[in-house]
Amino acid sequence: MRIAINARLLLPNRLEGIGWFAHETVGRMVREHPEHRFTLLFDRRPAPEFAYGPNAEAVVLRPQARHPLLWYLWFEHAVARYLNDGRNAIDAMFSPEGYLALRARCPQVLTLHDINFYHNPERLRRSHARFLNRYTPQYVRKSHTVVTVSEFSRADICAAYGLPPEHVAVVHNGVDTHFRPLAPAEAEGVRQQVSGGQPYFVFVGALTPRKNVLGLIAAFELFKRRSGLPHRLVVVGGDLHEGQEVRAARRQSAVAQHIVMIGRQQRSALAPLVGAAQAMVYPSFFEGFGVPLAEAMRCGVPLAVSSTSAMPEVAGQAAIYFDPHQTPQIAEAMARLATQPQLRQELSERALERARLFEWDLSARQLYNIIERAATSQKA
Repeated sequence: MRIAINARLLLPNRLEGIGWFAHETVGRMVREHPEHRFTLLFDRRPAPEFAYGPNAEAVVLRPQARHPLLWYLWFEHAVARYLNDGRNAIDAMFSPEGYLALRARCPQVLTLHDINFYHNPERLRRSHARFLNRYTPQYVRKSHTVVTVSEFSRADICAAYGLPPEHVAVVHNGVDTHFRPLAPAEAEGVRQQVSGGQPYFVFVGALTPRKNVLGLIAAFELFKRRSGLPHRLVVVGGDLHEGQEVRAARRQSAVAQHIVMIGRQQRSALAPLVGAAQAMVYPSFFEGFGVPLAEAMRCGVPLAVSSTSAMPEVAGQAAIYFDPHQTPQIAEAMARLATQPQLRQELSERALERARLFEWDLSARQLYNIIERAATSQKA
């Protein structure tokens, strides 16, 4: 069997949620199935870390696709032409992002992590929202199977696009092995470096409006004003071109000196930042899954989480919940976790237990089975 993979988002040092999903699952499928050939379709020269095995080849198709017009050209011309070329003998394509080739004749498995663009198009660039809302209905109808990462997203996708439940399969995200509980001395060493030895709340994610980091900063200021506790807030994520409004809010905050902002981190550096936290506070408005929640649980870190979308499904009883639109509720959740060690201990134990649900090995096996069914469906 020969499987094509949309590898467009496998970018060195720039793997976001979708990129990590692709990297972790595709690498495992390649290694676990040496009897098959995998063709990774890139839009630029691939980095060495994405050479997963001798049964995987990289093919570069032009143009580089980082804009809606170029997305269309890449998928509908370059990718479709490659898939339809009989000399390549492609049995199926797997796309770990929400795009596929409408003109391709082989079965395709499409991944939609969430449909935030459907519910909140105003939170995206206008060109991106227009493209996604125009083509996603066509993509999901074209696909052999839609893969998503939570039961919440499955129901959401089926309702939005009128799909039968059997057309959408759930494959959870996993967690990188760097994430683990820290020994007390390790955690203290991280705190000394990050927060001057003080306990801290951590948030990990993009500095976009959907993540509600502005609400988090406001809630932390309220928590500090009410409690007088020495806690810090550590915000991990973003880069120089992202989150200017968040950075301005931090500068203008009355507790700015207690808010530590750290840019994007590699998993090896991120894991101890999460593991040393007293709790993770995650006030996002909308998540199809919420990978940082699973990462915190693997570290045994208690959670305070929004009660919306897929987050309760992922965190279960390892979290306390709040309405992300209610700043006082977020502040109260911080206060409970800061002042109730027994609550923290209970949530930590539940977190470690629940983290066992999110394993990349299991995700890769489930995904392979879905792709195999798609590939063999055309031959039946």
